Amino acid sequence: MTNGTATTTDLDARLEAHRVELTGYCYRMLGSSFEAEDAVQDTMVRAWRSFDKFEGRSSLRSWLYRIATNVCLDMLTAGNKRARPMDLTESTPLAQAALSPRPDNTWLEPMPDARVLPTTDDPAEAAVAKESVRLAFMAALQQLPPKQRAVLILREVLAWKANEVAELLGTSVASVNSALQRARATLAERQQPGADATVSDPLDEQQQKLLERYVAAFEGYDMSALTELLHEDAIMTMPPFDLWLTGSEDITGFMTTLGAPCAGSRLLPVQVNGLPGFAQYKPDPEAGGYTPWAVQVLEISDGRITGFHCFLDTKRWFPLFGLPLHLEAEADEVEQGA
Repeated sequence: MTNGTATTTDLDARLEAHRVELTGYCYRMLGSSFEAEDAVQDTMVRAWRSFDKFEGRSSLRSWLYRIATNVCLDMLTAGNKRARPMDLTESTPLAQAALSPRPDNTWLEPMPDARVLPTTDDPAEAAVAKESVRLAFMAALQQLPPKQRAVLILREVLAWKANEVAELLGTSVASVNSALQRARATLAERQQPGADATVSDPLDEQQQKLLERYVAAFEGYDMSALTELLHEDAIMTMPPFDLWLTGSEDITGFMTTLGAPCAGSRLLPVQVNGLPGFAQYKPDPEAGGYTPWAVQVLEISDGRITGFHCFLDTKRWFPLFGLPLHLEAEADEVEQGA
């Protein structure tokens, strides 16, 4: 192996060691799983190409964050703010429910924990990281102008010092502190649905039992059992549709009408946005077995499900989560159908 190859391999490894945390940063900035991964790839390419100009005046990590910030700010110049359905429309009564899709770039997107949350031995650090990718916090970030968003993430989530952020952004400490104050004020004014979700890490016994009861109720399509688990003001969303429903009665009513084909579904657990989630497969009448239908993200508070968010673009989401695009029927199901 030549020295040049060894150096290249070493640089690749050094850059790659920062991929997960950079993806988390870009995801918080952009609100899109795929744009975040594109931004990190662009960051890595730029760093690789200009490494000979890196003079070591800052750490490699700080330098990468500077590049990633510039990439994200460039991507955000179009002004697109990712949103959840409740950020765009009023809640719809079940009697008026209609499934109207909006373009992909409208929506805040889900993200597997493993792609954005670096492993850490510090429970407090892990908790902050998980809370900072939850859907409610991500939606709140989208309300901020891009530079305020960067300041808030760097200062509050990543715990950078004001002078470090000022150096990264090429501005003054006073400007950073002012941007942080404005960002905090905006978040305080706009309380997001789901912000009160309280999920312990790892799940406590009560939360684990709640999820077990949820799986049993959903797979059994038992609306009475599901009603017991839903908060009376629970919210259900289904991007790419802008419809959202409030209350257990409308949610279960939807599931037995427009959502009736989901009866008989199977759920596989996933770790998504720092919250409990499931990959939902519904019965496939043509091919047999089960076909992907949704990535479900659940928000929990005080022993009830307060948020039930179903991301339906499975051709995009299931590969991102490393999930199969078909589930075979289990042996006992095949026998019952024979």
